[in-house]
Amino acid sequence: MSFSLLVQHLLPHRLLSRLVYWATRWELAPWKDFLIGQITRRYAVDMSETEQPDPFAYPHFNAFFTRALKAGARSFDAPADALLCPADGRVSQAGLIADGRILQAKGQSYTAGELLGDELSAAPYRDGRFATVYLAPRDYHRVHMPLSGTLRETVHVPGRLFSVAPFAVAGIPRLFARNERLVCHFDGDKGPFVVVLVGAMLVSSVTTVWNGLEIPPYASRPIRRDWRGRGLHLPRGAELGRFNMGSTVIVLLPPGPALDAGLQPLVAVRVGQPIGRFD
Repeated sequence: MSFSLLVQHLLPHRLLSRLVYWATRWELAPWKDFLIGQITRRYAVDMSETEQPDPFAYPHFNAFFTRALKAGARSFDAPADALLCPADGRVSQAGLIADGRILQAKGQSYTAGELLGDELSAAPYRDGRFATVYLAPRDYHRVHMPLSGTLRETVHVPGRLFSVAPFAVAGIPRLFARNERLVCHFDGDKGPFVVVLVGAMLVSSVTTVWNGLEIPPYASRPIRRDWRGRGLHLPRGAELGRFNMGSTVIVLLPPGPALDAGLQPLVAVRVGQPIGRFD
């Protein structure tokens, strides 16, 4: 095991993430401007698409990190049969769910049941499709609906907070099925689908539009919330939630849709971009 991977196993994931959670909400101008300046310079963040293009106008680092885009910066006007990309970022993997197994990286896979924390819930996706998108620090960090759907259930699955950077995804077995995550089950016109927001080291806070801050607190056991009968319908392209800092989004679909052949590892994608279609 490489030194960088060994460190991933030894670091106190939750303690570090708690510290970062508070540090990124500190409104002291010299502190938040220092953090924002580091990210904008190191990652060449494009602020021209945002509602507030001045990075130092945000009250704290997290407000900058979860910045909104200005109207028209992304298009959701795709054909009715299109599956939309849920986030800006790069493709980690995408393709077939082979007999219930999802490809993580070359030589690494995990099961849909492990990811969802429930074998029964994973049954519709046994031979379905998946798309995994990695959000880097430079990216827009709000997650949008790939399809129209009515929220049925969320499951907060406890776990570790390994980095989801490419080196960790390639080297840590079953990483996405081991990290803390929020599993969002939807019912859509084309059948059920799932959007999974995966936490990561230092970037493990998740907010949804229907329930506010979901993570933290960190869980010691799976937390299920039944949303049936509450009329929580989100149209395709609507904001679903956001990462307070960044991570990875995984979409699971039942058999049927055809994914774009161009969804290859490391290919850049943008929210709202068609990434597949239904026959």
